[in-house]
Amino acid sequence: MAAGRAEGTGRSGPTLEQVAARAGVGRGTASRVINGSPRVSPRARAAVEAAVAELGYVPHRAARALAAGSADTLALVVPEQENRLFAEPYFSEILRGVSSELADTDMQLLLTLIRDERSRDRFARYAAARRVDGVLLVSVHGDDPLPELLRDAGVPAVLSGRRSADERVPHVDSDNVVGAQIAVEHLLGRGRRKVATITGPPDMYAARCRLEGYREALRAATRTEGGPDERLIAQGDFTEEGGRRAMLRLLERDPWVDAVFCASDVMAAGARLALREAGRKVPEDVALVGFDDSAVARHMDPPLTTVRQPIEEMGRAMVRMLRRLMPGEDGPPDGARAKGRAKGGGADAADEDGTRLVLPTELIRRSSS
Repeated sequence: MAAGRAEGTGRSGPTLEQVAARAGVGRGTASRVINGSPRVSPRARAAVEAAVAELGYVPHRAARALAAGSADTLALVVPEQENRLFAEPYFSEILRGVSSELADTDMQLLLTLIRDERSRDRFARYAAARRVDGVLLVSVHGDDPLPELLRDAGVPAVLSGRRSADERVPHVDSDNVVGAQIAVEHLLGRGRRKVATITGPPDMYAARCRLEGYREALRAATRTEGGPDERLIAQGDFTEEGGRRAMLRLLERDPWVDAVFCASDVMAAGARLALREAGRKVPEDVALVGFDDSAVARHMDPPLTTVRQPIEEMGRAMVRMLRRLMPGEDGPPDGARAKGRAKGGGADAADEDGTRLVLPTELIRRSSS
């Protein structure tokens, strides 16, 4: 009876054995119904569900998780400082998508910031001790060893984005190269001739992809192998201040810059401040395009033309993929039915085991360009 009380609500509530007796089934069958197992006949399921309703049985969530070897918890890990987490809409939109996907489940969400090597190692030990069932990793830099630490510990993990083109850890990404290309093509189509770019940090694959998209668009437009003038490329760091400083450098190098593609909306906001300080008007003197389609883009003056990546959907897809990687989950990871389209690595592509998903991007035209 002790086991029944552990799964029930305590000594005063009905036990699992009582539910099984009322339903006329064995304890194991009753447990499978309550835990959502598909390996139960419709007749037995209906009998157990009726018994649960009649007796008012409430499973003890902690005991159920312990018996299943589960913590009923996912961790959302952001290896960044607090100022980036709260300043950039990207993180809040990922969090919104993750939360909405978990809303109808019993899973809890643990938000963790990794500030340094010590906190990274501490979290790796925490996860290896099975305190969480899986990990969602956001904004991972190229040299971050945490995904491998989790893999070696047998902890399922899914990345938002990739660290390289041959990323082996399951991930959900957006089509950064094509997104950058369509942004630059738009600026060229508006008659702009000196199109500059403000990049993200080079140790982030998304930033390198957006720079490659910029280069590809200019190479295609000029039909040359040389690519763009390197003076028109300024490195940023995905922050507003980084965008402002990069824009000032571009104006120093070439005062006649007439268009800028920024690798994030937040950096575009910083570039807009620098242009205003320099007396340059947007879009009359300098056309401006960002990347993300965050709230920042909609509230800028003038509203920002930007590349939309489906950030909230990326968060939802990450959860679906992670849950299918966790023990006890059935079916292929989200996007597996798209297999065969992954050969070109383009948007809406998933590899054959469904653990690498790339979502499409699109240009949102507003008055900044």
